[in-house]
Amino acid sequence: MSNVNKMLDPRGYQERPMLQLAKRPTLDELKKGKILFYNNTKLGFCNYYTVFDRIKEHLREIGCDDSKWVEYTETVRGKNADKLMDYAKMLAKEEPVAAIVAFGDMGTSSSTTVLTIALEKLGIPAVYMTAPPGTAITEGVGVYRAGELCLCSVDIMQASTVEEVAAEVDKKWDYILGALTSNGEELKKLAHIDFKMDKIAPAKDGFLPFTPEFNEDKAAEPGAYMEEVMDFFNAEHICDGLPIIPPTKRRYEAMLEFCPWPEDLKLVDPSGPSGREITVRDVAIAAVMAGCKPHAMPILVAAFKALNSPLYNFNQSVTTSHPGGNLCIVSGPIAQEIGISGKQGCMGPGWPENATIGRAINLVIMNVLRSVPGVCDLDCIASQAEFTYCFAEEPSLAQWNMINEDRFDSETTTVYLLKAEPIHDVIDFLSLNGHDLLDTLTDCCSTLGSNNAYMPGPLVMCLTPDHAMMLKKDGYTKEMIQEHIHTYVYHDNAMVNGRGLVPVRPKEWANRHPLPVTRTPKDVEVVTVGGRGGHDGIILPWALHSEGCVEAITLPDGTVAKSINDFRRK
Repeated sequence: MSNVNKMLDPRGYQERPMLQLAKRPTLDELKKGKILFYNNTKLGFCNYYTVFDRIKEHLREIGCDDSKWVEYTETVRGKNADKLMDYAKMLAKEEPVAAIVAFGDMGTSSSTTVLTIALEKLGIPAVYMTAPPGTAITEGVGVYRAGELCLCSVDIMQASTVEEVAAEVDKKWDYILGALTSNGEELKKLAHIDFKMDKIAPAKDGFLPFTPEFNEDKAAEPGAYMEEVMDFFNAEHICDGLPIIPPTKRRYEAMLEFCPWPEDLKLVDPSGPSGREITVRDVAIAAVMAGCKPHAMPILVAAFKALNSPLYNFNQSVTTSHPGGNLCIVSGPIAQEIGISGKQGCMGPGWPENATIGRAINLVIMNVLRSVPGVCDLDCIASQAEFTYCFAEEPSLAQWNMINEDRFDSETTTVYLLKAEPIHDVIDFLSLNGHDLLDTLTDCCSTLGSNNAYMPGPLVMCLTPDHAMMLKKDGYTKEMIQEHIHTYVYHDNAMVNGRGLVPVRPKEWANRHPLPVTRTPKDVEVVTVGGRGGHDGIILPWALHSEGCVEAITLPDGTVAKSINDFRRK
């Protein structure tokens, strides 16, 4: 088979470094030395601190000197790999003989694994305490970034009692002590990770080892070998489960027709379980698989530039337990030029550009970063928004400035990226004026089960044309709608305290009552989309240190593109 017909590996090359684990102390050295306990703040909730309490009890029982122990508590959230290494260097100044790291059960699991690896690189023997579902992520990060690591999983959850947590730690005490004091082959056994996928790393030549047995009748059939292709892709976890276009070298090169950027250009910093950066090449391969037309590439490049903003918190977003997708709203003339729709049914089936562009974004994340549901991702339930989540604003429907006009001007096309829930339907066929309609919309902008009840942030109000016209007729500007939502969507403190999730709010809100779900009116994005009728939609955010990020569609030199043809390769 020629290279033109071979399929490119959408995972890209995995370097797979093998970590040299730190030399472990003898039992006597452990007893006399300084032990570091690092808490990424998760032990402060439920009965999780019992993990440290019980380990400390066992250490005292074997004669360890607790007067030399040190403990640090700080979140890993918002820290990239470089900042985590810097933090590890600060911890290393304590010169501990060993470290106990905790707790990896949910969203902080990935970054805390990176910190544990950093400690090992600095010569500090470490054991990382985890629990489902975070254990799966720590295994993935451990395989991709270290090859081996001492991971100790305890089977506990938020409702576990002190006694239950202690009992689970007791079951693993022999492992913990062995991982801190063993060397040689015994340490390698304890640090071995039996991972569920990518057992054979992708080949350096960039091609997939797919060679179906030739069958003359099958080879002549339209879509030849598609069943075999899909079985292979699904088995290797490099597909979202839906049929794909096989990413051959020929199709890949055709996808670059409107792509004047270098193929190795980095669009996103190293992220996710694999710790790989995302390049133009990665995006083009996913675009082929998703069924995109070549004119989608400038939209996708801009989308990944937006995702790479420090304000998006992309690294954590790709493995969060939240079921949100990466919402992509395209605003401006290029959206209509290439057929991205904001018309009737724009968030559902039947709009190829919407479906394929949104799908390509999520395929890149799954394939390159290896955030694979059920294997190396925290998603509890997930949602259809993680297949695809893309639509446009329609100038013919807009009642107020569109996103591109608010941020730039009418001739500039932009993408707006937001980690967000699937759309929540809002029905109101009976209100006779904009005032009553706005009350209905207001009531749908948060619930006690929504992230924004605990973490104020952006939200998107999607008004269908009839309702947008009703509001405008009754004198509402976009700014008035934003102000209304910011003022009247809130929760009483008594309802949000002690439930949901750990709040992340502005420091000046320490004594605020009640608690708004937005920080300013500008957190409310108002768009007019869809068809005539009485159904609107509210899109609520993930909001965990994550903003809606806007990026203009520009040429490689930064010039704003006026037409998709500006990108055509000469």
